[in-house]
Amino acid sequence: MELNVYQNNYLIVFVFLCLGVLLPAVALFLGKLLRPHKPSDAKYTTYESGVEPFHDSRVQFNVRYYIFALMFVIFDVETVFLYPWAVAYNKLGVFALIEMLIFVIMLLIGLVYAWKKKVLRWI
Repeated sequence: MELNVYQNNYLIVFVFLCLGVLLPAVALFLGKLLRPHKPSDAKYTTYESGVEPFHDSRVQFNVRYYIFALMFVIFDVETVFLYPWAVAYNKLGVFALIEMLIFVIMLLIGLVYAWKKKVLRWI
């Protein structure tokens, strides 16, 4: 009985994995099959809010903006991990508290490192 339940869990994961791959592939194939195909030179030009472009579209941006956004995403993900832990804290016990403290300390080490490298300065 135990082995059957174990195999059913893997079967469910396999079914969801197949659906996760198959549904987007079928949707993309049907979209390619059903869309109109009328190429023209106007469709291959660059487009900037309805105005003809007047300079090269490859403009260099400061890397700090990307790093700042990446730091935001990292600490946003931290809150995603903290929320379920906080909801189930009474059931988890002291071991989960220690694990979460280690996780938060690792994130704080990353924050201090970024602060010392002056990544958090906007300009």
